[in-house]
Amino acid sequence: MAAESQPDMGARSALASLNEAYETMEMPLSRYLLLAIGPAFALFVGSIVATIVLGLPLTIAAPLIVFGLFAVFVAIVYPKSAQDRKRKQIRQRFHLFLTHITVLSMTNINRVEIFRTLAEEDEYEALAEEMGYLVGLVDTWNVSLDDACRMRAKQCRSPLLTDFLERLAYTVGGGQQISEFLMDEQDSIIQQFVTRYEGDLAKLDVMKELYMSMMLSTAFVLVFAIVIPILIGISPTLLIGGTIAMFAFVQAGFVYAVHVVSPNDPIWYIEETAGEGPLTRIPRTLVIGFGASLLLGTAVLVVLLGYTPLAPDRIPLPIMAAIPVTPLFFPGWQMRREESKVKDRDQEFPSFIRALGAVESVKQASTGSVLESLRKKDFGSLTGNVDALYKRLHMRIDDIRAWRLFAAETGSFLIQKFGDMYVIGRQMGGDPRLLGQVISKNQNEVLKVREKRQQAATTLTGVLYGITAASVFSFFIGLEVVEIMMDVTDEMELDQEIAGNLLTTAGYNIVAIEYLLIMTIFINAMLSAIMIRLTDRGHMVSSLVHFVLMTWMGAIIAVLTTYVVNAVISV
Repeated sequence: MAAESQPDMGARSALASLNEAYETMEMPLSRYLLLAIGPAFALFVGSIVATIVLGLPLTIAAPLIVFGLFAVFVAIVYPKSAQDRKRKQIRQRFHLFLTHITVLSMTNINRVEIFRTLAEEDEYEALAEEMGYLVGLVDTWNVSLDDACRMRAKQCRSPLLTDFLERLAYTVGGGQQISEFLMDEQDSIIQQFVTRYEGDLAKLDVMKELYMSMMLSTAFVLVFAIVIPILIGISPTLLIGGTIAMFAFVQAGFVYAVHVVSPNDPIWYIEETAGEGPLTRIPRTLVIGFGASLLLGTAVLVVLLGYTPLAPDRIPLPIMAAIPVTPLFFPGWQMRREESKVKDRDQEFPSFIRALGAVESVKQASTGSVLESLRKKDFGSLTGNVDALYKRLHMRIDDIRAWRLFAAETGSFLIQKFGDMYVIGRQMGGDPRLLGQVISKNQNEVLKVREKRQQAATTLTGVLYGITAASVFSFFIGLEVVEIMMDVTDEMELDQEIAGNLLTTAGYNIVAIEYLLIMTIFINAMLSAIMIRLTDRGHMVSSLVHFVLMTWMGAIIAVLTTYVVNAVISV
């Protein structure tokens, strides 16, 4: 009885959540029905009518109807999906938002200006939107700040922000300083951030186990698809091609799942007009890598077509396929080196900003004057960037612009965000010592959980390499089994009609199947490399390293498998 009620309660909860999303969306329900759900339903009905009227075959009709049904499903659940996306944006950026609002509260600006400043920060996404609504209530409707916070708390669908706004409204209404309230909130909010971050990493571990099971099962299905046509006489190329498509679809689904589950905490700060940064050195290496890859690909194609003295079968086909991608290792490795430097700078920045704030507070001098002594200190990989920041400030370059260039040269997203907070807080009269302490403490907490994320990414990398090795070994074992069966059929001394009834090998094209398996190696290497990058939130160019290494590992295992099986059979 209890087991039957649980699915019913889950369905009711999902329907209630969907109904709530419809009630709180910005567009009126009638308009949404007219513009979204109505056309999607018409598409679904049209697909059914077209199938009946035109007499479409099942292979075309089924995907068409499924697509129409999927359009209806997307249109119905979109409001809930949009609401969940906003809730996730709030959760992922809340620790930065809290640090920013705390820094602003320590300055001499008006309380409403604090929220107006936050509303202009596009990187806060849904949080900036909520702050805009709050400021609009105060400016347009002359609502008091505490009442505005209560009103938004009731309308906001994020429990985290709702709780924060309710407590803030109580504090403001009671006459307490916002800065005091926010300083008291620091530890609890940061601890919640750490807990959620670690929870996401725990979900990644579950995803890793599920991925391992699914991919090994899919690899078994592909091996089965290679072998079974020899017994039942269906087209092996079509069956293998369909199975490879399923293999790619399942893996792509897991790539998206990892993107959704993995904490969205980017490493890189990217601004096109920011000056000379680490990323400005990468395009040249990309041109070299892809150019060399194109040349090698052309050379391999010429060899395979037989236009050179070198026999096409002299080098194993998997090795020939892996050769053209090898130059891509160069830009990937360069990006990994730059990314490592960015992480080192992140580690040094908390001590730098804490020292800067403390010295500024003692000397009561400008940031440029204080940096004249600090630039001689050893801040590791950040030392050169600190010296460049001092020179810009000494030349009377705009402070905000100088710090933006400093962040661009470091390449760090965290340094850009926290550096901006510090310089704006100083310009608005904030205490540099307190600013430095708050920023340093919060960045250290972020760096701690990033270390755990790096460990999770390392573990996932090992799993992906292991799955790649096991899958490729299985694929080419299956191919060798088919080749052995074909040789046995050719050499049988029985009547050919009897042999044909036992084993059906006429439809096999070993070369075509080998090309399909090599394509599978490429697909697996590409999607696995992307998955690793989505886990550690590094730059996508650095994934080229894993792409090249997995491609070569697959090619070598394919050749070794063929060699070992042939050696065993010949014995």
